[in-house]
Amino acid sequence: MSEFVAELIGTMILVILGGGVVGGVVLKKTKAEGAGWIVVTIGWGLAVTMGVFAVGQFSDAHLNPAVTLGFAAIGEFPWEKVPVYIAAQIIGAIIGAVIVFFQYLPHWRQTEDKAAKLGVFATDPAIKSTPANLVSEMIGTFVLVLGLLFIGANEFTEGLNPAIVGLLIVAIGMSLGGTTGYAINPARDLGPRIAHAFLPIIGKGDSNWAYAWVPVLGPVIGGIYGAVFYHAFFIGEMTGLFWIMSAVVGIILVIALVGELKKQQQPSNSTSQTEAV
Repeated sequence: MSEFVAELIGTMILVILGGGVVGGVVLKKTKAEGAGWIVVTIGWGLAVTMGVFAVGQFSDAHLNPAVTLGFAAIGEFPWEKVPVYIAAQIIGAIIGAVIVFFQYLPHWRQTEDKAAKLGVFATDPAIKSTPANLVSEMIGTFVLVLGLLFIGANEFTEGLNPAIVGLLIVAIGMSLGGTTGYAINPARDLGPRIAHAFLPIIGKGDSNWAYAWVPVLGPVIGGIYGAVFYHAFFIGEMTGLFWIMSAVVGIILVIALVGELKKQQQPSNSTSQTEAV
């Protein structure tokens, strides 16, 4: 199997099982309807585990452009292969999303909630606050790539590594996923969002393209920073890229904080004006 096909199939499996568990929980009249967030996070962890088990021996199972870019940034992966891997990941995610659509064919008609239908394919924030949402995706993917690297530095029984990676995904979902739905993977969000846009889903709304850049850019920044952070503090190699990414991350954090502080002040100002009148 070529690396391109491996990344395509691995990402397809990831989205079939990950999008599939979301569909079971949020769509009407499934037997898993209302099963809740714990089921979603465990389902996504197992989805990643199965994807890694399937193709790890062929491509190392990145299944995620943020992982591919992070590894390339620290010299753990050749840059010339990056476009091939990312293309395969996005195509695989689109195919996986199409399969999820067919899995739940009668349930789209039974579900009136347009946001729930989109949620089977792509993420959206619990509270819309773009800079803060970007930060959430950065943090989640930072932990993901950092975790992949320190997991890889340990010796496990042969074949156990994918299961440990799956537990990392569950941990991120349970601890950090409640804000944005933890895309932590540009292909996992962008590919299915593209599928949502062209599939004939009964009663669907728009694909929320205004938000779509957040689960792409956030994971890319967080993934690269997780990789250079690992090299800086675990390996002892502080490169220029580490300082550049630290500055970028710091600026985004400040912007998000200032934005939230301003929003906090707005209601009190409005109340004061009302009381003055």
